[in-house]
Amino acid sequence: MLTRPFTFILFILWITMAQIPGQENKEKTTALKGEQLDLLSRIDLDELMKKDEPPLNFPKTLEEFEYAFNEQGRLRHITTGEAYAFNAREDLHRWNQKRYEALGEIITRYVYQLLETKCNLTKEIVPVDATAEEPRSFIYLSADAMSNPAKLLVLIQGCGVVRAGQWARRLIINQDLDSGTQIPFITRAQEEGYGVMVLNPNENHLEVERPTKPAPLPSPEASDEPAEKRERKDDRESKKKRDFYEKYRNPQKESETEQIPIRENGSPEEHVLHVWDHFVSKAAARNVFVVAHSYGGLSLVELMIQREAQVKNRVCAVAMTDSIHNVWHQDANKSIQEWLQQHCRNWVSSPEPLDTPVEPMLSDCPRVSAGNGFLKSPKQLIGRLHAKLELIPPSLQRTQLSSMTNSFSSYISQCPVDQRGELRVISCVGGFSDREDWYVLCFRCCAEV
Repeated sequence: MLTRPFTFILFILWITMAQIPGQENKEKTTALKGEQLDLLSRIDLDELMKKDEPPLNFPKTLEEFEYAFNEQGRLRHITTGEAYAFNAREDLHRWNQKRYEALGEIITRYVYQLLETKCNLTKEIVPVDATAEEPRSFIYLSADAMSNPAKLLVLIQGCGVVRAGQWARRLIINQDLDSGTQIPFITRAQEEGYGVMVLNPNENHLEVERPTKPAPLPSPEASDEPAEKRERKDDRESKKKRDFYEKYRNPQKESETEQIPIRENGSPEEHVLHVWDHFVSKAAARNVFVVAHSYGGLSLVELMIQREAQVKNRVCAVAMTDSIHNVWHQDANKSIQEWLQQHCRNWVSSPEPLDTPVEPMLSDCPRVSAGNGFLKSPKQLIGRLHAKLELIPPSLQRTQLSSMTNSFSSYISQCPVDQRGELRVISCVGGFSDREDWYVLCFRCCAEV
């Protein structure tokens, strides 16, 4: 009869002894965590940043940066003649990134200047009825963009930091202006008698610094706070220090900012819709052609969903490059999908030869190979947000240009045009670049009246 109670006592004793190591480990972990937090609390992160990182004060002009674009449109140091070096200071990635971003803002203003002086484009404010007090954006138009009766070329870039007139900031800085800007497209189109509209889909908000909140004064009864409440407050302070340390390690903004959206232009899709309603739809051109790159293709499909009849009536052909549109996710109806099949073509990265049909992911516009294979799958392609465009290098073989011209010519010849005009392809220029790989976008058309 004593066997059962004795067995029960042994069982309780076994459970208790098994819990002792766990409690000891928990106590050790808690103590170690406390030591780490105590050590972190002793670090003066403000002082650490002052010692390790130079002030984030950068030049405001190319001249102050000691860089200039040479005759070939390449950015070079005015003294050494060397290309731009990202790692100006070793082991200071955040400072180097901020320096690069500061240079990028200067490049943006420089491209605006070229659009106005070299291309003779004028700036038009959007929204069109914006007041002087509200945030505003703008697009660029050629002198005949609204009055050209025959043809209009609309350029829509991808998403990111690029602004009007740019395909890729990285290419402008690391290669040349012809590779990273839309200027070669614009000048060539003007030579062929096109009106030109340069959209600015990424200028969506005005960013202002958020005023700092004054620190609350310590409560006179702080010493009377319960120990548990003080512990929670200490945890919050430790988290603030850890967050600040992460802010030191990673490239990000120094001060908190808030974004004031631009009315009717708060997203790339809204911007394209606004420009269509107030500019493209009111232009005199009978034949409208669109080059839509990356996210620009998605914005164009969204425009079709909102203004299907108008787009079908005005747009003759759309050349997409690595477009990331999705007719299912965007809920495009069957008639839109059929129109995309007939009027659009999407050149995508592929190991197959140029213009080889690529199996479509969805039943929308035909996808053909761009002739290069550094991206191996659609997933990789969609994940790359900053695809780059550039013009065909002068060294391109004439036979290559001829084959690409014929390819796009056969596509354009199938597109319906105004009955009063005959659409024919004169020649094709354009391209795509990422590292040393590039492909050609064939797009240069002329409507004969």
